[in-house]
Order: sequence, then C-alpha cells, then structure tokens
Amino acid sequence: MIYTVTLNPAMDKTVEIPSFTIDRVNRITAIRTDPGGKGINVSKVIQKLGGTSIAAGILGGSTGEAILSALKAMGLESSFLFGDGETRTNLKVVDPAGHTNTDINEPGLTVSDRLMEKLLDELLAKLSSGDIVVLSGSLPKGAPADTYFTWTNACQKAGAKVILDADGDLLAAGLKASPYLIKPNNHELSRMLGETLETPEDLKKAAENLMEQYGIPMVVVSMGGDGALYVTRGKTVCAEGLKVPVGSTVGAGDSLVAALAFALESGMALEETVRLSTATGAANVMCSGTQAAEYSVIRELIPKVRFRQL
Repeated sequence: MIYTVTLNPAMDKTVEIPSFTIDRVNRITAIRTDPGGKGINVSKVIQKLGGTSIAAGILGGSTGEAILSALKAMGLESSFLFGDGETRTNLKVVDPAGHTNTDINEPGLTVSDRLMEKLLDELLAKLSSGDIVVLSGSLPKGAPADTYFTWTNACQKAGAKVILDADGDLLAAGLKASPYLIKPNNHELSRMLGETLETPEDLKKAAENLMEQYGIPMVVVSMGGDGALYVTRGKTVCAEGLKVPVGSTVGAGDSLVAALAFALESGMALEETVRLSTATGAANVMCSGTQAAEYSVIRELIPKVRFRQL
C-alpha cells in the first residue's frame, strides 16, 4: 500500500488572469478549486494511474471539512486528523498571456506535539513491510523542524520505503534518516548544497555524493521543462522534457512523485519508470489547477519519452 502524508494541506484555488499585473485591478476569466497539498496531489495522480493509496495528514475547520468531502467524492481513501484552526487556502494565479504561474500561499493552522504524535502512531500501526510512504511538502506551524527525520526513521523501521519530497532544511533533516528516494528539483538541490548545478553531469555528481553520504538508494532530480535525472547505484538516466501545452505547472513535481511511487510498488524497471513518470508529469502540466490528468493522456505520451544514460 502507498501512504501519502500531507501535514500542511490546502484548498487550492486556481484563477486565470490574462496579462496579470501588479498594482492594478485584474479580472478573473476562469476559476477552479481543488483539494491540495503535495501528498494529496500525489494520491490524486496515483488513482488516475490505476493504483490505490491512503492519504493522511492534518486538517482544520470548514476548509478541512470541504477537503475531506472532496476526497470522498473522488473515491480517495483518507486518514486525516483534525486540529484547531483553519486549513489554509492557496491562490494560484495563472496568466496565459504572460505564461506565468504565481502562488500566494496562506500559512495554515498550528499543530500540537500531541496531534503530530497521534498521527504518526496511527500511520505506523497501519504499515506493513514493503509499504511505501510519501512524505512531502511544507510543515504546519508548531511542527518540529526535524519532523521528516523522525517520520522517515520511524516508517523505515516499520518496514516501509520512504519517498521524501521536501526543500531546504526539511530535506536536509530528512536526509539524515536515509530515505529510500528523494526528489528535489535542480534549484532545491543547488540551494541545499550552496552551489550552482547547471548541467545533468553536475546534478548527477551531487546526487551520487548524497547517496554515498546518506545511504540513499535513489535520487530523482526534476529539471522543469528540461526533464529529469534518475540516479541509482550503478546507473543514471537523463530524460528529456516533453513539449506540451501548459495549463498549470502547479503539482507537476507531485505528479512525478506519484508515478515514482506507483512504479516502485509495481516493481517496474528503471527505463519503464522513466517513461511513466516523464509522461505523467507532462500530462499533468497540461491540466488546469491541481487536477490530475486522465491515464488516457498519459498513455499517449509514454511512447514519446526520450532518454539517455549518463
């Protein structure tokens, strides 16, 4: 079973504003809302791929209730706890004329140590050997800075494989627990290491160093429209980005993570994993907001994926 954890979920409101301009009145031409947060996005895509997952996390208030209702309507199994306060609403501004995507994110609710511990205990009670746990996204206020270290360590001791998708200090903390797979993008990896990593060869070397230092079996580095780098022990594959019409880039990385989790659970070979995850990421870029692309679209893109070994 795949478990996705979203500790700081959101209701994503995506608005389309042609020629969006600061310091003036802007007119919305299209709007949609989706239950969001990185782990929830991963669960939505896994469902479209034909897999199953259980989405866990912390919600609050009427927005939290709305997210839970939306997940139930989508047929997604969930295991959320409710805390005090209100789940955040994040605004995504898409400008089709300027080809920009702007995120305006609320801070969200504040969690207690007791609530965090209860959620982890409930997750650990469900885990079996061979399960996959996806830990991704930001932390809510009140959560310890070493949360991803603690959770990665606990889940892997329970026999699960952890996929960690985080940035900055959260990623640095989680690395110390040796997750099975991490998925930074090229900018996140550069910031964490304090150096500019411009080429696939630079990224490969950095990924290999992290694998050796922390005992990580696999690193996938997303590079936006330039594709992604898949680094394993003994083999590295560089996939080209697919050229597709852009609806929204929000959640593209989550789609890649979803395909990686699905492929891992299915026992896919590396090349098959590369094809599926590249096509899944591109298909979801074509969608509006953080809705998940249909598998029929993904299937059409799979034969178009091109990659090479480094």
